[in-house]
Amino acid sequence: MKKFFGGVSAAPVALISLMGAVPALAENTEETAVETSESAAADLTFDMAAQPKPAAINIDTDFARASAPLTGDESALGAESGITFSANVALTSEYRFRGVDLSGGNIAVQGGFDASHSSGFYVGTWASNLDEQTVGFGSLELDLYGGWSGNLTDAVSLDIGAIAYLYPDAGPGEFDYYEAYGSVGLSLGPVSSTTGIAYAFSQEGLDFGGGQRDNFYIYQDFSLGIPETPITLNAHVGYTDGVLTFTNDSKAFDWSLSADVALGGNFSASLAYVDAEGDIAPGAYNFTDAAVVATLSASF
Repeated sequence: MKKFFGGVSAAPVALISLMGAVPALAENTEETAVETSESAAADLTFDMAAQPKPAAINIDTDFARASAPLTGDESALGAESGITFSANVALTSEYRFRGVDLSGGNIAVQGGFDASHSSGFYVGTWASNLDEQTVGFGSLELDLYGGWSGNLTDAVSLDIGAIAYLYPDAGPGEFDYYEAYGSVGLSLGPVSSTTGIAYAFSQEGLDFGGGQRDNFYIYQDFSLGIPETPITLNAHVGYTDGVLTFTNDSKAFDWSLSADVALGGNFSASLAYVDAEGDIAPGAYNFTDAAVVATLSASF
């Protein structure tokens, strides 16, 4: 969602050194001026040589909606304010949200932009095309989100925030809805896990003919990075209790198995098997059938 800061100039230091080399209220004799000038030049040369060189730009790859940012001194504003900007783009064979097909089994183009602060706070946006004929929410999903993420210990991380799911070209009616989320991550060497929850309170955008309703989602993810390879294996299981299901009792599991491969540079690829529970009427479009989903992505 789920898943979103650089350098010190040598000039001030050299200026302070130069000022320190001129005695206060001293007589400006020619000999003193020459000696002072030579001393200041020597100090200036020394201070400039002692300053660290600007950090090189480092591009990392991340399989998250908020992709790994550029780091270094590429933005003077970012260096001074502690803000980092990043972007991501993906081409996927299907858009699956918690196991549910939202692109009608067709290719989806997706992308997002994030801004994060060194304090851990972040905001971002993400979008994907939808299938107008089957989903009924228009042709575009636009997500706006913000929150805080950071490490509690070397091994434990926390992410909390809120997200708005917007459908700007949907037909008559209210389809936008809002959700709060939180997750705890644990990392031990090449193994990591994430336990998360998301709750959408009762609101007009979740009224699908049965009155306003809420939605609760809980999930568990596991990842294993295979040492000395660019491959990461992932497993996911989620449980929905609420209106955002295709089951008669409004309760459903979804699950997936996937492999991510870092292709070098800022490109990555993934292949996933995705499935979800659903009670679909005969002849109706099956939003929850099992599928193999391939994705090519890049982060900047």
